[in-house]
Amino acid sequence: MHFNAYGGNGAALAAALVNATDFSPAAVEAMLSEHRLLRTAVTAGQARELRGWAGRLAPVFGELDLDLQVKLVNDLLDGTATKPYVSTHDGREPHLHFFSVDADIVARAKDTSAGGLAMAISFSDGRRLGRCDREGCDTVYVDTSRNGRRRFCSLACANRVNVAAHRARSLAK
Repeated sequence: MHFNAYGGNGAALAAALVNATDFSPAAVEAMLSEHRLLRTAVTAGQARELRGWAGRLAPVFGELDLDLQVKLVNDLLDGTATKPYVSTHDGREPHLHFFSVDADIVARAKDTSAGGLAMAISFSDGRRLGRCDREGCDTVYVDTSRNGRRRFCSLACANRVNVAAHRARSLAK
């Protein structure tokens, strides 16, 4: 599935924040750069703030009750989103912004991730924001597969589940 910059990039940033284990300034800066944010320098305090934000993003992924998922995202947007507008900053093609490019990096990361989750829900009824089905794995993901039937965060988790199921069937014979 093709998402625009917010539905894809913003939702992917949200998943990366939720999955992050290292919130040192260097790790956070690398993550923000990887997800195409500009001017990504963060202080230790800003990195801690984004760790807290990740905790607020986490419940959206894998939530099966669409009404609750929409409420969670609307709560995120309520504290972050400003008036949307089209931008061509820094020589980029026209694209939608939910924030001022002059805002600090924490505000831009929050607005981008909340906006991305909103767009992903709007274009997929929330089914594309998943949580790994392997027991013990809490990794979240944005399902961009063609059919939207992804169940695992990675091939490694899918293989573990499939091998365990195969062994269980073999022992049952």
